[in-house]
Amino acid sequence: MEHSVFGAWDYVIIAATLIMSTAIGVYYRFSGGKQKTNEEFLLADRNMSIMPVAVSLMASFMSAISLLGGSSETYTYGMMFILINLPYGYGTPIVTKLYLPVFFGLQKTSTYEYLELRFGRYIRMLTSLTYTLQMVLYNGIVLYAPAIALEAVTGLDRLISILVVGLSCTLYATLGGMKAVVITDVLQSALMFAAVLSVTAFCSIQLGGFDKIFTIAREGGRLDFSNVSIRPTERHTWWSLNIGGLINYLSLYAVNQTQVQRLLTVSSLKRSQACLWWSWPVLAFMSFSSCLAGIAMYAVYKDCDPLSSGSITAMDQLMPYYVVDSMRRIPGILGLFVAGIFSATLSTVSSSCNSLAAVTLIDYMGKCCHVRKSYIPWLTKLAACVYGLVFLGVAFIAEHLGGVLQAALTIFAVVGGPVLGVFTLGMFTTFANEAGACTGLISGLALTLWINFGRPRPSPTRLPVSVEDCVSNTTLPVVPEINPGDYFYLYRLSYLWTSPIGLVCVLVVGSVVSLLWRHQQPWQRAGRTHPDPALFTPPLAKRLRRSQAEKSDIQVHQVDASAAASSK
Repeated sequence: MEHSVFGAWDYVIIAATLIMSTAIGVYYRFSGGKQKTNEEFLLADRNMSIMPVAVSLMASFMSAISLLGGSSETYTYGMMFILINLPYGYGTPIVTKLYLPVFFGLQKTSTYEYLELRFGRYIRMLTSLTYTLQMVLYNGIVLYAPAIALEAVTGLDRLISILVVGLSCTLYATLGGMKAVVITDVLQSALMFAAVLSVTAFCSIQLGGFDKIFTIAREGGRLDFSNVSIRPTERHTWWSLNIGGLINYLSLYAVNQTQVQRLLTVSSLKRSQACLWWSWPVLAFMSFSSCLAGIAMYAVYKDCDPLSSGSITAMDQLMPYYVVDSMRRIPGILGLFVAGIFSATLSTVSSSCNSLAAVTLIDYMGKCCHVRKSYIPWLTKLAACVYGLVFLGVAFIAEHLGGVLQAALTIFAVVGGPVLGVFTLGMFTTFANEAGACTGLISGLALTLWINFGRPRPSPTRLPVSVEDCVSNTTLPVVPEINPGDYFYLYRLSYLWTSPIGLVCVLVVGSVVSLLWRHQQPWQRAGRTHPDPALFTPPLAKRLRRSQAEKSDIQVHQVDASAAASSK
C-alpha cells in the first residue's frame, strides 16, 4: 500500500479533533470550580445532564478495537453477533433495579469501597488490584492495536498515532476531569458514528443500492440467525449470545468502576437510571452500525477477499483498507475516518485515566497513608496523568510482547464474570463472608484464565469467501480440516461462556466456603447484631428492614410488658 494517502484536508480534520478535545479539557480547568476538589474532578460535582452521560457510557464501552473488530466479525462470521444487543436491553432493568441503587445509596466514589463495608479490606484490595492490572493492560492495547491497523493500510506511523492520541487524552483528562471526559465523549461519539456510517453509505452507492447489501449478504450466508444449538462449543448461538451477552453487560455496567463512576455524576437515582436506559439504544445503534458496515464490505469484496488475496494481513485492517481503497478520492474522508477511530480510542483511554485515579487515591493511598486534604485533588490529577503515561509505555512495548497481546485482551473478558460474582455474593446474600468472597474470586479467576489461555485450541471456522475477481492469480489458502475431538473440551468452549462460568464458579465456591467457614461479618465486628440494609439489593434490603422492624416491635412489647409486670 502506498504511503502518501493523506491529503491536506485529512490532516486538518484529524488535528481539529484533537485540538477540540484538548480545548474542552482546558475550558473545564478554568471554568466552574476549576477542578479544585475531588468531587468535581472525579464525579463532575454530581450535576451532569442525562444525555451526555448516556452517550459517555456507550463511548467508554466501544473502543477502536470494538469498532474495527465488530465490522470484521460480521464480514467473517455473519450478522448473528448483532443479537448480543438483546440481552443488553433486558440487562438494563437488572442493573437499574438491583445493583445501581446500592452504589447510588452509598455515594462512594470507588465501587470497591462497597466490598470493604460488606466483607472486609482484603477482598477490597484484591478486587481493586485486579481491576487496575486489567485496565492498564487493556488500555495499552487500545492505543496500540488501532495504530497497527492504520499503519498497515494508510501508512500513518504507529508511534505518531500512539503519541498523539495518548498525550491528547491524558492532557484533557488531567486538566478537565470527569466533565471534560464526558463532554469530549459526546464529540467523539459523533465522529465514531460518522466514520462507521460513511463506510456503509459508500458501500451502498458502490453496489447500486442499500438493498443490495442484504441481498448479497444473504447469498453469502451472512444473515443466518437460526443457530439455536445448546452446545457450548458452538461459537455463536441464541443461548451463548443471550446468556453470555447478559453476564458481559452486567459485569461492565453493574459493577465496573469506569461505568458506575459515570452513573454517579448525576444528582439523583432516577436520573442515573435514565442515563442507563438512554445509553442502551445509543450502544445498540453503534453496535448495529459497526456490524452493518461489515456485511456491506463483504458485499463489495465478495469475489475478492482482501485477506485471502494478501491485500491485508489481519481482519482488523479491513475497514481502513476499504476507506483507502474506495473512499479516499473525496477530500477529507480519510481524515474523518481516522478521526473516528482516534475518537474511539480517546474516549476509552480518557475514561480509564479518570477511573484509575479514583481507585488509586481512595483504595490505595487512602488506606495506606494519611494525606493532607489540600493535597488530595493534586494527587488525583497526578495519578490520572501518570496512568495516561503508563498506557503509553505499555503501548510502546506491546509490539515486543508477542502472544501477550492476545492475553491482555483476553484478561478483559476473563475478569468480568468473577468480579461480578463477588459483588453479587455481597448484595444478594447475607451469609457470604470475606473468606468465601476471596476464595471464590481466586477460584473463578483461575478457572477462566485456564479456559482462555489453555493451548492448543481450534481456530473458529470462517464463512466461505472468494478470490475469483482478484486481479492477480490468487488462490484461496488450503485450510486443514479440524477435528474438534482432538482438542480438550474446555478449550473448545465459545468465548461467550467465559464470564458465565466465572460468575457461577464464584457464587458456588464463595457460598460453600462461607457456609463452612463461619467468622464474624463487618457489622458483627462493629458490635451490631444485624447488617446494614443499604449494603444489599433493594428486594433483600426491604426484607431486612421489615425483619428488623418486627424484631424492634417485639423488643418494645417485651420492655412494656416487663415494665407493667414490675409496676404491679
